[in-house]
Amino acid sequence: MIISPSLFAACSARYGEEVAVVEKAGAKYLHIDVMDGAFVPNLSFGPNIIEGIRPLSKLYFDVHLMIHNPENFVLPFINAGADCITVHLEATDKIRGSSDICRQNNVDFGISISPDTPVSAISQYQDILNLLLIMSIYPGIPGQKFMPEAAERIKDAAKIREESGAKFLISVDGGINPSTAAICREAGADIVVAGRSVFSAKDPIAMIESLKNGI
Repeated sequence: MIISPSLFAACSARYGEEVAVVEKAGAKYLHIDVMDGAFVPNLSFGPNIIEGIRPLSKLYFDVHLMIHNPENFVLPFINAGADCITVHLEATDKIRGSSDICRQNNVDFGISISPDTPVSAISQYQDILNLLLIMSIYPGIPGQKFMPEAAERIKDAAKIREESGAKFLISVDGGINPSTAAICREAGADIVVAGRSVFSAKDPIAMIESLKNGI
């Protein structure tokens, strides 16, 4: 199980230090939520933040664009240092255009689906997917509880992947703690995105191990 701490939960006065702590604790990915205040009811990072922390970390930067018309911002975030760009299926009708930009720049491409979007909707994009991000909360609103029905959605995604022979990773975002991480892992997830549970932990190393092992 890959643990991907969410930068949105870190202390904004100490991004560099916070990222260094979770990297030392054993995280492999850093999840970076970009919110526009329109597609979701919140605001967050621009490319300048990614550009600022990129030299400080070797973590895999998964930049999650929770914005309308993400294809207009894919390249700026790639240039800032993203390793993967994940766009919402509900936010654009130019999914393949966003993927093309990523491919042209040797960056991975992901699609995120909100809780009300059928998992089957990603079937037509399996050929371009490196990562499928299943939201286990409604996007853009922190503090929500993990939706139990996400487990079945993870299983559906894993079945689609197996039956098609696709290779994309399945990531889950929202309400992740050691017990819900265990549910996700059992259902077939490869990655869990954890915000407060990691960045607010007294012992990030122990928390990341707990998330990996479901303790």
